[in-house]
Amino acid sequence: MKYTVEISNKLNELLERTYDAEKGFKQVAEKANNQVIKEFFENRAKQRYDFGHELKKEIKAFGQNPDKGGSTKGTLHRTWIDFKSLFTSNDDEAMLEEVSRGENEAIETYNDIINDSDFVLPPSTENLLMRQRNMIRETLQTANLYEEAVS
Repeated sequence: MKYTVEISNKLNELLERTYDAEKGFKQVAEKANNQVIKEFFENRAKQRYDFGHELKKEIKAFGQNPDKGGSTKGTLHRTWIDFKSLFTSNDDEAMLEEVSRGENEAIETYNDIINDSDFVLPPSTENLLMRQRNMIRETLQTANLYEEAVS
């Protein structure tokens, strides 16, 4: 497989996760009871929207086409958030737990791509992915702080 196609496939995997995260953050923002947490979720949805545009631009720079939608796994995760929020007494806490789980998975995906020894990322791509991954880590830390506060 061509180098540019391989990198684009990896970036499209991140793009799908980004679409999923954006949709998930929008969904939990609608359900959040606490205004501060609601705004946190809304801001993260906007952040993921911006991540998506950055990833699309990078994929196009490799001469490939970005994927258009989220993954089936992401749809299932959002369905789980819906289901779980119906049966918990503290919706915000349950949603923050799910956000933390999703963010941990996203960080793992970024790390897998950044650390993949099968190919070397161009510096601009590596820097983009490291910056986005670090912002996701910050989101995870904030979500964990909010979770402690509402529990």
